[in-house]
Amino acid sequence: MRRLGLTILAIVVVLAAAAAAFFFWPHGLTDVAEARSRLPTGADSVKRGEYLAKAADCAACHSVGSSRPYAGGLPFHLPFGTIYATNITPDRDTGIGQWSDAEFVRAMHHGVGRDGRDLYPAFPYASYALMSTEDALAIKDYLFSLTPVHAEAPPHQLKLPYDQSYLLRAWKLLFVPRQQFNPDPGQSTAQNRGAYLVEALGHCGECHTPRNKLYGLDSGQKFAGAVTAGWKAYNITSDATAGIGAWSDQALADYLSKGFAQGHGAASGSMAEAVEYSLSHLTPEDIKAMVAYLRTVPGHPAPHELAVAPSPRSLNDSTHLTPAPAENDQESLGLEVFQGACASCHGFDGTGVNDPRAALAGSQTVNDPTGVNLLQVLLQGSRFRTDHVEAAMPSFHAYRDVELAAVANYVLAHFGAKSAQISPDQVARARRGQ
Repeated sequence: MRRLGLTILAIVVVLAAAAAAFFFWPHGLTDVAEARSRLPTGADSVKRGEYLAKAADCAACHSVGSSRPYAGGLPFHLPFGTIYATNITPDRDTGIGQWSDAEFVRAMHHGVGRDGRDLYPAFPYASYALMSTEDALAIKDYLFSLTPVHAEAPPHQLKLPYDQSYLLRAWKLLFVPRQQFNPDPGQSTAQNRGAYLVEALGHCGECHTPRNKLYGLDSGQKFAGAVTAGWKAYNITSDATAGIGAWSDQALADYLSKGFAQGHGAASGSMAEAVEYSLSHLTPEDIKAMVAYLRTVPGHPAPHELAVAPSPRSLNDSTHLTPAPAENDQESLGLEVFQGACASCHGFDGTGVNDPRAALAGSQTVNDPTGVNLLQVLLQGSRFRTDHVEAAMPSFHAYRDVELAAVANYVLAHFGAKSAQISPDQVARARRGQ
């Protein structure tokens, strides 16, 4: 019995030591010299890295406005607290100026900082793990070519136990890929390039895929749509009703590269940022590759009420200058607000008066009876800017909750043919960021 007890004790000690090593010993550095030798040198690597950094949408998360790009500080309000994006300029004290090649690649592939602490997956290393080592190093070369900005990011504000970053090591075992992207021999060159852009660099799944109870991406609902930071990222699977299966290749390419497609509306919120900072900078060939890959993603249906209405009531109006008559008191209030604040740009038929980007008909936003993105646009406004075009919708934050609820229901009914019941309480919660 004594020997059995000692054996059990020894096993417990070994297991405890293994667990301690797993949770408290940082992921080791790997030799990246071979990958570095395959890269072009000097300006060529910086140029390649600049394109890849845009494809990876680094600026959108690591910048606050346009005054200090890549200097960090942007807050991410999550269910378990607030995380702040770090400074990734080459400042030696507050940025990444002292990081080695191996340390940078470890962060990109394994989510480990220079000091060995585990990084929170608001930084999408679960997608960047698929990125090639050469591409990660090229991004580093570009970032190191930037002007250093001395800017210390605010400390994270997280609740227990989420402030214990070492616990992320167990999470990583479940949700971080263990190898880089491998082309699928069953797909074309364009489809494989698109898969790399969508899955690894663009990390589209981080917003468009629902998360499970452990906050990992639900692989069974890949690209089926999810709400992130108050905005709904819509279904981008090949489903013809809920996703993009019925979109033409040109419409999808236009939406990705320009943030607008005729008959499908304009991007707003996080998607508008993705177009502005990332997608609008990609080559036409890469946009076409993304379209080719998205066509291969299996469709995930959604409730019928999320389908885009083919012929909403507003499109039967004879002119965008004449509103359809209201049918009840709430609709009268919604019409009053729309007529006073919205119709001059959007038109009563939803086709847009002076700018096709103001078109509402066909937009997923006005076809979602939950009104998630519609309320965000009403409360926050919408801004879109690329090298070729700039457009903006003002915020209607000053309007009363009852007025915004009424105009939201009016818009959903007339431009999406949806029977919605947006309440003033729902508007109030959206106003508070809930």
